Amino acid sequence: MTLTLQLPDRVAATLTGAWDDLPRATLESLAVEGYRSGKLSCAEVGHLLGHTSRWESEEFLASRGVWPGVTAGELQSDLATLDRLREA
Repeated sequence: MTLTLQLPDRVAATLTGAWDDLPRATLESLAVEGYRSGKLSCAEVGHLLGHTSRWESEEFLASRGVWPGVTAGELQSDLATLDRLREA
């Protein structure tokens, strides 16, 4: 699928000045939001961005603050497990 965006000239100039490759930055932003919202998996992010490994996708997502996707419940469970292991 090909997407076309219409941006006001001022906005386009600002974004182009901020990012060397506006189309790539837009695609990466879409991938990050897709992953953050649960619509895309890590594998789908990698496919979308042309990554060659899962590790590359994980590194990309981590650099944008969305990896790993740990919930508060998962963290509490992990902490409880660690407490049990320390007591043993």
